[in-house]
Amino acid sequence: MIVIQDLTKTYGKFTAVNGISLHIPPGQLFGFLGPNGAGKTTTMRMIAGILKPTAGTIEVAGLNIVRYPMSAKSKLGYIPDRPYVYDKLTGAEFMRFVAALYGQEGKGIERRIDELLDLFELTRWKNELTESYSHGMRQKLIISSALVHRPEVIVVDEPMVGLDPKSGKLLKDIFRHFVGLGGTVLMSTHTLEIAESMCDRIGIIQHGHIIAEGTMDELRVQHDTDATLEQLFLKLTGGITERELGAILSD
Repeated sequence: MIVIQDLTKTYGKFTAVNGISLHIPPGQLFGFLGPNGAGKTTTMRMIAGILKPTAGTIEVAGLNIVRYPMSAKSKLGYIPDRPYVYDKLTGAEFMRFVAALYGQEGKGIERRIDELLDLFELTRWKNELTESYSHGMRQKLIISSALVHRPEVIVVDEPMVGLDPKSGKLLKDIFRHFVGLGGTVLMSTHTLEIAESMCDRIGIIQHGHIIAEGTMDELRVQHDTDATLEQLFLKLTGGITERELGAILSD
């Protein structure tokens, strides 16, 4: 479960996130959408405990992330939009390093590491330095490391970037299975077709404000339309339509 209330983040006079509130219960995959600079990544980094809120509260699995950061983070797996790894560690060493951050080691975690590396077809590169990994392999390693401690909540920013179609399908299946077991996923993506097909509920943020939230059916009712998510997103965020683009290109 993720609960955020009146969440705000300012940088000097600039307000990146402006008093947003969300409740994402167990068993739900929530899509978090918005244009570049809308406040998505800032919000997700606050939920993950990387950034400290200026105001408001965040609870992850019932724990306040500011008051109880270690306990809250132990319940959370964070997958950033860029797969940063330590180049001089092997894939297995990187996984052990991440597991150790959560106080997990020994034969049980070794089995868990092997299971995850096998799941993402990284076993043959297990003992290779990550500096030799492709972008997609690094992304799969980061995803594996976010799952190694069996989190209750997953926060993921642009999960499909760099993944081949097979791995993308696997990740979708993992997320659906995870929420089916009562987990919570907050996912940001610019691929609106993925959001529409995968997510139970969707929130759209712009200029630091939540401007729409609900299931696809609820969003269509709220805005009196039968549009696709892409069409609705462009309508709400002021994106250029195909008709407008055609007019520009034909001039």
